[in-house]
Amino acid sequence: MRFVLASASPARLQTLQSAGIEPEVLVSGVDEDAITAPSPAELVQALARAKATAVADAQTGGVLVLGCDSMLEFDGQVLGKPASAAEAVARWKRMRGRSGVLHTGHTLLDVGSSRTNSAVDPAAAEAVASTTVYFAQPSDDEIEAYVATGEPLAVAGAFTIDGLGGWFVDRVEGDHHNVVGLSLPLLRKLILDLGYTLADLPRL
Repeated sequence: MRFVLASASPARLQTLQSAGIEPEVLVSGVDEDAITAPSPAELVQALARAKATAVADAQTGGVLVLGCDSMLEFDGQVLGKPASAAEAVARWKRMRGRSGVLHTGHTLLDVGSSRTNSAVDPAAAEAVASTTVYFAQPSDDEIEAYVATGEPLAVAGAFTIDGLGGWFVDRVEGDHHNVVGLSLPLLRKLILDLGYTLADLPRL
């Protein structure tokens, strides 16, 4: 069974590799700005589905395709990657000492296996994982220095938990892997829902 990660995120790839799984990486090229939904959770799920579907459409034979998308819900707004350093600084000044909810949509498609008998209409399992993130209170100087590293510009919500931003996350409620961009417990459930086990995935 091939396993494809439809994401360019190095953090998602590292999460899978650290858990002993070696996926193929194929980037979807989906225009994320063209997709809308009424709520943050529905939006990340729609984006995850679009990414997985775009990659799955080009596959034949037995393959599982995983699409993911993450966004931070804060003050009723959906926050993806900041558009500039100035936006990242302003965002962090709003977030410090407060909390937000990191949503990650997961879509797993089973393409062309003997269990689906169809590459046109693959079996699907999908769900959203949500983790509450409690931010520390970095000083203005710390925020400026953090943003100057460039890390906040490359990630949803303008922070990481597994990199430089980890200094400024006090705690989380929920799966911490989800904050990195992929919930391992949820992915395992989706794999089981499609009739597979972790042993069916390619190992490192």
